[in-house]
Amino acid sequence: MSLPRYLAELQQEIEGYARDFGLDFFDVIFENLSYQAINMVAAYGGFPTRYPHWRFGMDYEQLSKSYTYGLSKIYEMVINNDPCYAYLLEGNSLVDQKIVMAHVYAHCDFFKNNLWFKDTNRKMMNEMANHSTRVRRYMSKFGVDPVEGFIDTCLSLENLIDMHAPMIRRRPYPSADKKEKENSAEVPKLPVQRRYLDPYINPAEFIEAQKKKLVDERKKARRFPPQPERDVMLFLMEHAPLNRWQRDLMGIIREESYYLTPQGQTKILNEGWAVYWHSTICTQKALTDAEIIDYADHHAGVVGTQPGRLNPYKIGLELFRYIEDKWNRGRFGKEYDECTDMDKKRRWDKKLGRGREKIFEVRKLHNDVTFIDEFLDEEFCLQQKLFGYHYNKRTGNWEIDTRTFREVKSRLLFSLTNFGQPIIEVVDLNYLNRGELLLVHRHE
Repeated sequence: MSLPRYLAELQQEIEGYARDFGLDFFDVIFENLSYQAINMVAAYGGFPTRYPHWRFGMDYEQLSKSYTYGLSKIYEMVINNDPCYAYLLEGNSLVDQKIVMAHVYAHCDFFKNNLWFKDTNRKMMNEMANHSTRVRRYMSKFGVDPVEGFIDTCLSLENLIDMHAPMIRRRPYPSADKKEKENSAEVPKLPVQRRYLDPYINPAEFIEAQKKKLVDERKKARRFPPQPERDVMLFLMEHAPLNRWQRDLMGIIREESYYLTPQGQTKILNEGWAVYWHSTICTQKALTDAEIIDYADHHAGVVGTQPGRLNPYKIGLELFRYIEDKWNRGRFGKEYDECTDMDKKRRWDKKLGRGREKIFEVRKLHNDVTFIDEFLDEEFCLQQKLFGYHYNKRTGNWEIDTRTFREVKSRLLFSLTNFGQPIIEVVDLNYLNRGELLLVHRHE
């Protein structure tokens, strides 16, 4: 569906501004949808060609009622693809459409250039259509209920993947020396020059203890898998007694989980980057004087923080601005860190002007955990008045329990690690020889 002429012209204008500021993105295809259509696309996760399943209908019903009752409204969606697909809400004001388009171009720049999206499928829109075709074929052959029921099972496991798998290899290949050592039955002894010294240098009780240790290690080595497996779905695909179509369906769910993982890993960074640029483009280039008040009102709604919730748009935007200011003024490095004069540090300004360069570097290399860990310091914590809170069962109220920087930062990082979910690993395929799968929760 082509855009109305005024929106097509606006797209060209906003794209020009984005390129002038140095943003680099795939081609972007905008579609202007009614609220019913955009709710439908949102229910499918932005992929209208996705496989059929009852949960998408449930999500659509929830989104529709939320919109009807005025509880929420979808302004935009953008898909990590080449070309990028983005959806605009029909009936939005011109100010909203400018904000959304600038926001979308920043997201597309992030998708293209961030390291954590490097290995994602850039043709996922086509891949989703292929998945849909395969699922429909299985439904036609084996029945809707068996296929949908198995998809339900797979969806309950979709977060049991190794989110770092695209970056690292956890299964080392054993070397020839290691295999030879494992097959050796002899206990190594210390060399002796005279035979009568052997009982003293290699006492019998020591040799027996070493033999027992070697036997125990070999028993442990026979346990499968030899190392804990974090990618539970892959382990089940390789070793569970599944039919071919079931293994294929699990592979579909797993592939989509890995595709969506970087978006969860970079929520604060990605949204902060997008808000930074929609703010910059709109206030410096795209808006007329008459539109500034409306923009400020709508932008405030984006970065406003609700009680009991962390707003990724707000903290991401403020941290990007904080980084830009520090690198513009040269407030980093050994000299600055070792300065103990707080008044001097407040007035510190070497006029380096490297802030814009630095935030582009941050956008390229980091995810949320590394972003927060490296740049959220005590000064930023004090500026933003960050604190930790807990629920007091005695009073029945949520209460502030700490303003200590290290505690606040630690809680924030743990809430982001593995999306705040438990880390589950497969440690034994045949636990106690009972044909049971042993999973372990790593409390970290």
